[in-house]
Amino acid sequence: MTTIVHAIESLNIWIGRAFGWCIVILTLSVSYEVFVRYALNAPTVWAFDMMVQMYGALFLMAGPYALAQDSHVRADVVYRFIPVRWQARMDFVLYLIFFFPGMLALFWYGAEIASDSWRYQEVSWNSPARIQIYFFKTLIPLAGGLLIIQGVAECMRCFIAMKTGQWPERLKDVSETESILIEESEIR
Repeated sequence: MTTIVHAIESLNIWIGRAFGWCIVILTLSVSYEVFVRYALNAPTVWAFDMMVQMYGALFLMAGPYALAQDSHVRADVVYRFIPVRWQARMDFVLYLIFFFPGMLALFWYGAEIASDSWRYQEVSWNSPARIQIYFFKTLIPLAGGLLIIQGVAECMRCFIAMKTGQWPERLKDVSETESILIEESEIR
């Protein structure tokens, strides 16, 4: 079961890393737009739409990545003092009651939105560039589907923790400097 969990995590980590490059594209396009607008007095018609799409893609695809890395914000003031088996039970129930219905709605309605957008060959109405946005809208059900798959992995992780009393190890990708320093101080 841990092999399946790690396979799903590695998929979402890989996709998160790939879409992480959107921030580079976003930064370069913003810098370019600022330069041509203020230095050359020649603003573009496409930069705003591209920035919105890059940020949206980054935001959508960061969700499955963050869930795979256990990076979502949570109020764990009481949670961290509860035994692992009870944490796992509580997480499992919360995934079933709240997470999966929300992600199924994101996937289902996102698929309808993307389908309509492809059918109409939807373009942006924000600028005269009329950039195609049906590609971007396809990311909505894709993110929902990846979150559902990662949610299944999280439920499997809960099941393992309920049986063993310990959370299975996560695949590590990156850590904040603060977390690394705390871990190093605990080892000493």
